[in-house]
Amino acid sequence: MHEGLVLLSGRAHQTLAQQIAQYLGLPLGNVNLGNFPDGEISCQLNENIRGRDVFLLQPTGPSVNDNLMELLVMIDACVRASAERITAVIPYFGYARQDRKDAGRVPITAKLVANLITKAGATRVLTMDLHAAQIQGFFDVPVDHLYAAPVLDEYFKALRIPSEQLVIISPDEGSIKRTLQHVENLGGQLAIVDKRRANAMETHQAHLIGDSIEGKTALLFDDMISTAGSIVGAANVAKRYGAKEVYVSATHAVLCGNAVQKLLDSPIKEVVVTNSLPIPQAEMPPKLRIVSVAPMLGEAIRRIHRNESISRLFD
Repeated sequence: MHEGLVLLSGRAHQTLAQQIAQYLGLPLGNVNLGNFPDGEISCQLNENIRGRDVFLLQPTGPSVNDNLMELLVMIDACVRASAERITAVIPYFGYARQDRKDAGRVPITAKLVANLITKAGATRVLTMDLHAAQIQGFFDVPVDHLYAAPVLDEYFKALRIPSEQLVIISPDEGSIKRTLQHVENLGGQLAIVDKRRANAMETHQAHLIGDSIEGKTALLFDDMISTAGSIVGAANVAKRYGAKEVYVSATHAVLCGNAVQKLLDSPIKEVVVTNSLPIPQAEMPPKLRIVSVAPMLGEAIRRIHRNESISRLFD
């Protein structure tokens, strides 16, 4: 069924890799990964991949530098083992927030990382919900960009919230396009939080733009939850403007620093995220719900291998 397809995984998220392999009905490829005493990464492929269509799964989330370097080492190993095609499957693309010069004398690190992945030998990239969609243009190889919205929306459809009681809130002006997708799928009205960034670590949310949300259920969608400052601030605004219940959803649960505690202390009823990044069971707050993107990634891999359309996944 999948002749010539090989799925390999780095150490960043082996659980997701196993789920994708199960969807495809394939065993994970045999690869030994380790570290030398000084921290250098070692990699050895234990099966023949000459002339094969290889997919390397490795989200570059925390620890982003280790996971990125491991991805590059694995790509190089596949190039030197004469793989026919190498697709880097990066559900979460680290450094995506450094996509432009927003101050003097700063790098555009997202472009640098794209160059590294391409130069290492990746011939294609499969990723999900990039922080800035234009990052696709940073690569000199084809990029397939998936959206987790259909998976997240299915969860909220199951809650059967009446459309007239639903308001979908964009956490900032930059997320309006993403939020409109959810409005189209779920119904309800649109509102926008006026967010101002003080610095790289702090944001301030003060006002809500839109119709009254008094007594309604609010859904907040974002691409990621990192420190949780922005999303908790937006949830507080929604509550202050009279929302009955507040749900939060994001594709990537980065959850840095004291993000989990912020979510626990917030007025948010439930936080719905995907498994694009691993979440240790010990750190999982009781209000967190995880939906799987393994079938979506698995189907995308199947379609790329067969040279079929990826966009039809979203029809």
